[in-house]
Amino acid sequence: MSRAAPSPEGVLATLREGEPPRLILLTGGRGSSKTRWCLALCEAARHIGLQTAGVLSPPVYADGAKLAIDVMDAATGERRRLAVRPPPNEAGTAGLGWRFDAAALAWGDAVLQNAGGCDLLLVDELGPLEFHGKGGFSQGFAAIEARRYRLAVAVVRPELLGAALDRWPWTAFIYDKDLP
Repeated sequence: MSRAAPSPEGVLATLREGEPPRLILLTGGRGSSKTRWCLALCEAARHIGLQTAGVLSPPVYADGAKLAIDVMDAATGERRRLAVRPPPNEAGTAGLGWRFDAAALAWGDAVLQNAGGCDLLLVDELGPLEFHGKGGFSQGFAAIEARRYRLAVAVVRPELLGAALDRWPWTAFIYDKDLP
């Protein structure tokens, strides 16, 4: 059912005017370059003049270690610091190993809530916070379900793929970054 993710340019080449909105679920384990693929897709879309919307969650590295996660508006490129690693003796938000900034989460959620019609909607990512009703980018669900895009890509962890397919049985493709 899942297939290896094609190049971002290959995905964009399949877009056709007048085609009904399509949803791609992008999955893969931690560190499988899901966000890097979404960033490349966003850049390729902009390069050919497509209108982008949604949020991306690029990692922040220092000395080879992932220290933080940003949230980025796919339309404008504006960024906010979304999460940082908590000190070793403190728990992360909802036990996820990261301490999320409530204001940055709210900002990213507002970006999704205000996403109007576009060619490409990106939602990176819908994870445990969202699927278990604990906040996060919950407006990503509404943005996907509104279908005001030609193509949407939602990043979903493998363990949440079943819940995503239950919610969106009309999913066009599942691309797995863990497949060669």
